[in-house]
Amino acid sequence: AAVTVSTLHLSSFTPLVVVELASDTKEEAIAWLLDRIRDKQQNGGEGDDFLSMAECQYIIKHELDTLRAKDETHVPGYTHAKLYPGKSIVRRLQSKGILVQIFPLHEKEELKRLSFSWYKKIKLSLQPLDDIRHYYGEGLALYFGFLEYFTFALVPMALIGVPYYLFDWEDYDKYVVFAAFNLVWCTVILEVWKRNSASLAYGWGTLSRKKAFEEPRPGFHGVLGFNPVTGREEPLYPNAKRQLRIYLVSLPFVLLCLYLSLYVMMIYFQMEGWALSIHDENPTFWTDILLFIPSIIYAVVIEVMNLIYRYAAEFLTEWENHRLESSYQNHLVLKVLVFNFVNCFASLFYIAFVMQDMMLLRQSLATLLITSQILNQFMEAFLPYWLQRRRNKKMIRRVQKRKLLEDKELPLANQVRLEADMSTYLGTFDDYLELFLLFGYVSLFSCVYPLAAVLVVLNNITEVYSDAFKMCRVFKRPFSDPASNIGVWQLALEAMSVIAIVTNCALIGMSPQAKAYFPESDTQLILWIAAVEHGLLALKFILTFLIPDVPKHIQIKLSRLEFESLEALKKKVRTGYRVFLDGGRLHNNSIFNQS
Repeated sequence: AAVTVSTLHLSSFTPLVVVELASDTKEEAIAWLLDRIRDKQQNGGEGDDFLSMAECQYIIKHELDTLRAKDETHVPGYTHAKLYPGKSIVRRLQSKGILVQIFPLHEKEELKRLSFSWYKKIKLSLQPLDDIRHYYGEGLALYFGFLEYFTFALVPMALIGVPYYLFDWEDYDKYVVFAAFNLVWCTVILEVWKRNSASLAYGWGTLSRKKAFEEPRPGFHGVLGFNPVTGREEPLYPNAKRQLRIYLVSLPFVLLCLYLSLYVMMIYFQMEGWALSIHDENPTFWTDILLFIPSIIYAVVIEVMNLIYRYAAEFLTEWENHRLESSYQNHLVLKVLVFNFVNCFASLFYIAFVMQDMMLLRQSLATLLITSQILNQFMEAFLPYWLQRRRNKKMIRRVQKRKLLEDKELPLANQVRLEADMSTYLGTFDDYLELFLLFGYVSLFSCVYPLAAVLVVLNNITEVYSDAFKMCRVFKRPFSDPASNIGVWQLALEAMSVIAIVTNCALIGMSPQAKAYFPESDTQLILWIAAVEHGLLALKFILTFLIPDVPKHIQIKLSRLEFESLEALKKKVRTGYRVFLDGGRLHNNSIFNQS
């Protein structure tokens, strides 16, 4: 069974969102759900093209998410599906298997035009970000905008890295120059991205969007009460209880996972030593290959551990019962970033600063980077497409018919069935996480492996086309996500750039060139490196302060808009003041002032 929620026009019915129910859903439950949806609707309308289709779908999703039980004790026809006042209806229906999924429908002609300009023809040009934003919303458009920007920002480092790799590779004394370039690069590109992001958001009308009072997230639960700010009924949950869950359960679990990650790292080093001992005893072609096996196995184990931990982090963050979606996302991102950073980079830090083996550091960095990119391409591009094809075996005739009628519009029922069987896009979280880790590989240790930037550029180019293909052909259309920037990921990248400054300064201090200046005193060398590192950190924060996040011409336009808004408000107030004047007497003006 499927309920199609849409805006209604006088002459046509335009479907926007599909609510798919289980095939054996009882009639009374369907009627009850429709009644509750209609209760949320209010009289009104929209002008043609005033809102994009993505924005209309977002509004419908918001209305469905805010459907909450009133005085019902259970879902009609399902006594086991208990309800209490304030409980999210959609979440309860999904958890009991009554509601299968909710997804917005694709617009066939719009999608065809977007696909052609986005990925169907290989060309050296920018992505159609405005079209992506119109179809998918600002959140996804900003991700693709950052992916494109990050790729172009890596080009200078890649161009420098190639000759550096070819001519100075074995001369570790000269990686100081590349490390110094890293220090400037990782700071400047993030500051310039802020300005680019502001320009994009201004063009899309989201830069000056005031953050509205956030509604409770659909998964939030608690005792029904009154919100002191809005005065409306909503679930209430003690903050002290949430903090206890965070510090007594979530934090110990994260620390345990970090310990396990470090334990696995030590097993990897034991395997590395075993492979090296075999190679030293009898160096052959096969033992040369054996030297790379531990790193490859470790890279695969890292990806598996990251995946398992991701599910655990989501479960814990959901269990913490955060009221706001922003709070939920911040806690989830913090958990995932801390573990992924330690899991992916701990071995490199150990090799660089404990073992101080630059050859092994180069080999490990190259192996981890290449293996993770191959796995990510397989998991993100080939596997979803293969799984979709496998799930569609029962509908192969319809799929073939879709190909034959590519230029014709499919009947609505067939389109709904086809899209219902497509994979679900889970958001930009994993995409940003991948870029965060790639940024770390490039900024932290690439001075000992200059080809890292080249590999990341090639990965990003394929990522653009594979992600575009997935969005248009593999995944259901996601609900739009209004955004004015990349959010908490900007802070994560800036934190990585700070760590990169410390790491590269330490690598410079370990170089023979730096040690030659202080042949008799390691203490003086350490003090000089610490002073340089503090100076560079100070320079970074000074640059952050001096380079405005918003370009000057956009600041002027925003100030003009604010001025015009205030002038319009003053004019409205003066008009109201004159209305309350009665024959030159001001006795009603007191009423106006009180109101």
